[in-house]
Amino acid sequence: MQLNPIKSLRGFWADARHVLSVSYRPDMDTFKRTLKIVLLGVMILGVLGFIIFELISLFA
Repeated sequence: MQLNPIKSLRGFWADARHVLSVSYRPDMDTFKRTLKIVLLGVMILGVLGFIIFELISLFA
C-alpha cells in the first residue's frame, strides 16, 4: 500500500490550519504562570536526576 505524498501534505496543511484557527495567544499572566510551572517541573526533574545519579555512583 503506497501513500500519495501530495495527498499527505494536503492533509497535514489542512490539519495545521485547523490547529492555528482554534488556538489563541495567551495573555501575559497566563504565559508567566505556565512558564513558572514548566520551569519548576524541569528543576524538580533535574534535582531528582541528580540525586539518582549520586545514589547510583555512591553504590557502584
